[in-house]
Amino acid sequence: MSFNIGKAGSRRAQSSFELLITVSFGLIILIPVVVLAFIQISASNSNLAATEAQAAASKLASIATSIGAQGYPAKQLALIQVPPDVQGVYVGTQSNGVGHSIIFVITTSGGTSDITSYTPVNVSGLLSSISVQGTYLINVSAQNTCPSNPSLPCVYMQPA
Repeated sequence: MSFNIGKAGSRRAQSSFELLITVSFGLIILIPVVVLAFIQISASNSNLAATEAQAAASKLASIATSIGAQGYPAKQLALIQVPPDVQGVYVGTQSNGVGHSIIFVITTSGGTSDITSYTPVNVSGLLSSISVQGTYLINVSAQNTCPSNPSLPCVYMQPA
């Protein structure tokens, strides 16, 4: 058996080769566009997580300010939404001492970032068990003597 390629076979081979070249150029242009799209989506997810963390921190700070103004024995339950990539939540200071900040530590595309919300009242608490995305119920209560520093009054926060 012998095959005679001739002019018709040569034309088909040329068409196939031209199609291969065209598809290759299309892929060369498309691959960087897809890579850039994935980078943008990643940055967008980081920005969304930071925005959600700021909203949760601000909500806790607002409730702490309200409870602190009412004084002991005021308390309130707060429902917060914790975004993905949260490494930890600290109340008062990053060592969970008495302070004036609610701090969410999150991982972003640029590294670790602290999302902080200020409150004028002394706050303290133990929210270190919150490090997974989800909805959490937080018990916020005014204390005459703060559990982490008995010489100060504070607003104390802990998971309910």
